[in-house]
Amino acid sequence: MNSPIVGINLTTIIGTFINTLVLLFLYWKFLHSKVMVILEKRKELISADLNSAEQAKLSAEEKEKQYNNLLAGSQEEADRIVTAATVRATQKEREIISGANEEAARILSKADENIELEKKRVVNEIKNQISELVILTASAVAEKEISEKDNSELIDSFLVKI
Repeated sequence: MNSPIVGINLTTIIGTFINTLVLLFLYWKFLHSKVMVILEKRKELISADLNSAEQAKLSAEEKEKQYNNLLAGSQEEADRIVTAATVRATQKEREIISGANEEAARILSKADENIELEKKRVVNEIKNQISELVILTASAVAEKEISEKDNSELIDSFLVKI
Protein backbone atom coordinates (compact mmCIF):
# COMPACT_ATOMS: atom_id res chain seq x y z
CA MET A 1 0.00 0.00 0.00
CA ASN A 2 1.90 2.60 -1.25
CA SER A 3 -0.17 5.73 -1.45
CA PRO A 4 1.16 9.05 -2.40
CA ILE A 5 1.16 11.81 0.19
CA VAL A 6 -0.22 14.34 -2.18
CA GLY A 7 -2.81 13.25 -4.64
CA ILE A 8 -6.40 13.45 -5.76
CA ASN A 9 -8.79 11.24 -3.87
CA LEU A 10 -12.27 11.11 -5.37
CA THR A 11 -13.88 9.95 -2.13
CA THR A 12 -12.56 13.01 -0.26
CA ILE A 13 -13.84 15.35 -2.97
CA ILE A 14 -17.34 13.82 -2.97
CA GLY A 15 -17.45 13.78 0.86
CA THR A 16 -16.39 17.46 1.01
CA PHE A 17 -18.99 18.36 -1.64
CA ILE A 18 -21.77 16.58 0.27
CA ASN A 19 -20.70 18.27 3.54
CA THR A 20 -20.80 21.67 1.81
CA LEU A 21 -24.29 20.99 0.43
CA VAL A 22 -25.52 19.89 3.87
CA LEU A 23 -24.05 23.02 5.44
CA LEU A 24 -25.67 25.21 2.78
CA PHE A 25 -29.01 23.49 3.28
CA LEU A 26 -28.79 23.90 7.08
CA TYR A 27 -27.74 27.56 6.68
CA TRP A 28 -30.58 28.24 4.25
CA LYS A 29 -33.14 26.40 6.39
CA PHE A 30 -32.26 27.79 9.84
CA LEU A 31 -30.00 30.82 9.55
CA HIS A 32 -30.53 32.60 6.23
CA SER A 33 -33.73 34.45 7.24
CA LYS A 34 -32.19 35.52 10.58
CA VAL A 35 -28.99 36.71 8.91
CA MET A 36 -31.02 38.61 6.32
CA VAL A 37 -33.06 40.28 9.10
CA ILE A 38 -29.84 41.31 10.88
CA LEU A 39 -28.36 42.59 7.60
CA GLU A 40 -31.56 44.52 6.82
CA LYS A 41 -31.54 46.08 10.31
CA ARG A 42 -27.88 46.97 9.86
CA LYS A 43 -28.67 48.51 6.46
CA GLU A 44 -31.50 50.58 8.00
CA LEU A 45 -29.26 51.64 10.88
CA ILE A 46 -26.53 52.74 8.48
CA SER A 47 -29.10 54.58 6.36
CA ALA A 48 -30.49 56.31 9.47
CA ASP A 49 -26.96 57.25 10.54
CA LEU A 50 -26.25 58.66 7.07
CA ASN A 51 -29.51 60.66 7.15
CA SER A 52 -28.69 61.88 10.65
CA ALA A 53 -25.20 62.87 9.53
CA GLU A 54 -26.67 64.73 6.54
CA GLN A 55 -29.14 66.54 8.82
CA ALA A 56 -26.31 67.41 11.22
CA LYS A 57 -24.27 68.74 8.30
CA LEU A 58 -27.20 70.87 7.08
CA SER A 59 -27.82 72.11 10.62
CA ALA A 60 -24.12 72.94 11.03
CA GLU A 61 -24.14 74.84 7.73
CA GLU A 62 -27.24 76.78 8.82
CA LYS A 63 -25.65 77.59 12.16
CA GLU A 64 -22.49 78.67 10.38
CA LYS A 65 -24.57 81.04 8.21
CA GLN A 66 -26.28 82.40 11.33
CA TYR A 67 -22.91 82.80 13.03
CA ASN A 68 -21.47 84.61 10.01
CA ASN A 69 -24.52 86.90 9.87
CA LEU A 70 -24.25 87.53 13.61
CA LEU A 71 -20.54 88.18 13.27
CA ALA A 72 -21.16 90.66 10.44
CA GLY A 73 -23.86 92.34 12.52
CA SER A 74 -21.50 92.46 15.49
CA GLN A 75 -18.81 94.05 13.36
CA GLU A 76 -21.27 96.69 12.15
CA GLU A 77 -22.38 97.30 15.74
CA ALA A 78 -18.76 97.58 16.86
CA ASP A 79 -18.06 100.07 14.06
CA ARG A 80 -21.14 102.07 15.05
CA ILE A 81 -20.08 102.07 18.72
CA VAL A 82 -16.53 103.15 17.85
CA THR A 83 -17.87 105.94 15.63
CA ALA A 84 -20.25 107.13 18.35
CA ALA A 85 -17.46 106.98 20.94
CA THR A 86 -15.18 108.98 18.65
CA VAL A 87 -17.86 111.63 18.18
CA ARG A 88 -18.47 111.82 21.94
CA ALA A 89 -14.73 112.02 22.60
CA THR A 90 -14.37 114.83 20.06
CA GLN A 91 -17.26 116.73 21.67
CA LYS A 92 -15.77 116.20 25.13
CA GLU A 93 -12.39 117.36 23.85
CA ARG A 94 -13.97 120.56 22.48
CA GLU A 95 -15.80 121.13 25.77
CA ILE A 96 -12.59 120.66 27.76
CA ILE A 97 -10.63 122.99 25.46
CA SER A 98 -13.41 125.57 25.56
CA GLY A 99 -13.56 125.34 29.35
CA ALA A 100 -9.78 125.65 29.58
CA ASN A 101 -9.82 128.69 27.28
CA GLU A 102 -12.58 130.30 29.36
CA GLU A 103 -10.65 129.57 32.55
CA ALA A 104 -7.47 131.01 31.02
CA ALA A 105 -9.37 134.15 29.93
CA ARG A 106 -10.87 134.47 33.42
CA ILE A 107 -7.43 134.09 35.03
CA LEU A 108 -5.96 136.71 32.64
CA SER A 109 -8.83 139.07 33.35
CA LYS A 110 -8.35 138.61 37.10
CA ALA A 111 -4.60 139.16 36.67
CA ASP A 112 -5.26 142.36 34.70
CA GLU A 113 -7.62 143.56 37.45
CA ASN A 114 -4.99 142.75 40.08
CA ILE A 115 -2.33 144.62 38.09
CA GLU A 116 -4.60 147.68 37.79
CA LEU A 117 -5.39 147.56 41.51
CA GLU A 118 -1.68 147.26 42.33
CA LYS A 119 -0.88 150.20 40.01
CA LYS A 120 -3.55 152.30 41.73
CA ARG A 121 -2.22 151.29 45.15
CA VAL A 122 1.35 152.18 44.14
CA VAL A 123 0.24 155.50 42.63
CA ASN A 124 -1.71 156.32 45.82
CA GLU A 125 1.30 155.37 47.93
CA ILE A 126 3.55 157.58 45.80
CA LYS A 127 1.03 160.42 46.10
CA ASN A 128 0.99 159.98 49.86
CA GLN A 129 4.80 160.04 49.99
CA ILE A 130 4.88 163.11 47.74
CA SER A 131 2.29 164.79 49.97
CA GLU A 132 4.40 164.01 53.03
CA LEU A 133 7.48 165.42 51.29
CA VAL A 134 5.56 168.52 50.25
CA ILE A 135 4.35 168.96 53.82
CA LEU A 136 7.87 168.44 55.17
CA THR A 137 9.25 170.81 52.60
CA ALA A 138 6.57 173.36 53.34
CA SER A 139 7.21 173.12 57.06
CA ALA A 140 10.96 173.44 56.46
CA VAL A 141 10.29 176.45 54.29
CA ALA A 142 7.99 177.92 56.86
CA GLU A 143 10.63 177.52 59.57
CA LYS A 144 13.29 179.39 57.78
CA GLU A 145 13.38 182.11 55.40
CA ILE A 146 14.70 180.84 52.17
CA SER A 147 17.21 182.44 49.95
CA GLU A 148 17.44 181.60 46.31
CA LYS A 149 20.35 179.33 46.98
CA ASP A 150 18.44 177.54 49.77
CA ASN A 151 15.42 177.26 47.49
CA SER A 152 17.56 175.54 44.78
CA GLU A 153 19.09 173.19 47.34
CA LEU A 154 15.64 172.40 48.72
CA ILE A 155 14.25 171.63 45.26
CA ASP A 156 17.31 169.47 44.42
CA SER A 157 16.99 167.52 47.66
CA PHE A 158 13.23 167.11 47.01
CA LEU A 159 13.91 165.77 43.52
CA VAL A 160 16.54 163.36 44.87
CA LYS A 161 14.04 161.98 47.40
CA ILE A 162 11.40 161.36 44.73
